[in-house]
Amino acid sequence: MGRLTTHILDTALGRPAKGLKIELWSLDGGPSLLKTVVSNQDGRVDAPLLDGEDFKVGQYELRFHAGAYLKANGAPISDPPFLDVIPLRFGIANKTEHYHVPLLLAPYGYSTYRGS
Repeated sequence: MGRLTTHILDTALGRPAKGLKIELWSLDGGPSLLKTVVSNQDGRVDAPLLDGEDFKVGQYELRFHAGAYLKANGAPISDPPFLDVIPLRFGIANKTEHYHVPLLLAPYGYSTYRGS
């Protein structure tokens, strides 16, 4: 069975982003909040965001609450922060594959890709 995971790295500090709030939304049939989690000391969540029967083909969005994380970690950010909530929309097309959506985060930029 497939699964959905994520990982956040704070590239400004050169370490995993611990304590970053993440929301997972389903976009099929209108936005619906599926789960809210917080990243652990390794910048990951303790369990897959989706797996088993919950892992379905469809459109999803991860919302990374970067502004609160950056402020809590003393990053030099503006008020309001340039990056606050980062939405990443993606599709799951095959329910047998692993979808890993990492976020590389800095106070004024980010990047993402489909990882393994």
